[in-house]
Amino acid sequence: MTQKVKKQSEGLDFFGRYLTIWVALCIIIGVAIGQLFPVFPQVLSKFEYAKVSIPVAILIWLMIYPMMLKIDFSSIIKATKKPKGLTVTCVTNWLIKPFTMYLIASFFLKVVFKSLIQPGLASEYLAGAVLLGAAPCTAMVFVWSHLTKGDPAYTLVQVAVNDIILLFAFTPIVAFLLGVSNVTVPYDTLILSVILFVVIPLAGGYLSRKYIIRKKGMEYFENVFLKKFDNITIIGLLLTLIIIFSFQGEVIINNPIHIGLIAIPLIIQTFFIFFIAYGWAKAWKLPHNIAAPASLIGASNFFELAVAVAISLFGLESGAALATVVGVLVEVPLMLTLVRIANKTKHLFKHSW
Repeated sequence: MTQKVKKQSEGLDFFGRYLTIWVALCIIIGVAIGQLFPVFPQVLSKFEYAKVSIPVAILIWLMIYPMMLKIDFSSIIKATKKPKGLTVTCVTNWLIKPFTMYLIASFFLKVVFKSLIQPGLASEYLAGAVLLGAAPCTAMVFVWSHLTKGDPAYTLVQVAVNDIILLFAFTPIVAFLLGVSNVTVPYDTLILSVILFVVIPLAGGYLSRKYIIRKKGMEYFENVFLKKFDNITIIGLLLTLIIIFSFQGEVIINNPIHIGLIAIPLIIQTFFIFFIAYGWAKAWKLPHNIAAPASLIGASNFFELAVAVAISLFGLESGAALATVVGVLVEVPLMLTLVRIANKTKHLFKHSW
């Protein structure tokens, strides 16, 4: 191993090996900033459109951009000709996840925790959980795919297909499970999210890739240019955590017990969905760089959409809104745990396409 390669490896190990510690520290720092310097989240909250935080969107863009650089557009066409990975994620996300979320959340919130949560509030928490379960991830899944060395082109296709299904399936699924008829998709949130988290970084990655390869050649692009972004994704993730938790510090401090109770079914559901998709991918002999992203898409949530719908249906101070916020709080630590599991079990996937 050359000194240069060794140095790069050690740099990655520094972030990767202690990522859980960095995440915990950033959560604490974010909560502390929100409490000690409330002007910070107040100022950032002004830079929001359609329930999407623009500062967070920029950081997510930085996280996604390195992955988009790796996409060769010819590979996108090839990805559409391999339907197994798409089948796993779509069936898991739309025919399994919303309904198991309803069952698991109902069991815990209305049966196990019956003596701790009032019936009306339990129903509101359940509604928030269902909104999370019916909205698979659009943006952060690119980060999780990157951390598991997922196929970037196939991940893009998976996300795009899920976004299309979301347009038509979200409303009837939520309406059916919650027994309400006035569910509407906040299309401004959905469209803005797709533009910010898919279209812009994809266009940026495509143009950068094309320009660098034309000017410097493929060898420079792969061995020098891409290496410059090795830790950008993780740094962007940590900064995003600080911002998110600076907004949610008050919620955590004022509702610690109920947050813990709501988190339990959300955590169980996340692991359950991941292992269903991951096990199915293994049984279907999918390669790991397809199996991991397919499983992580279903396990993570489009929380911007869930929060927006919860507020519009039940109000800002409702239990449903609180439940969707809890989804935000637990998602990153949970997904990092699943990323670690996926990376530790990579040797089980010996097949390739």
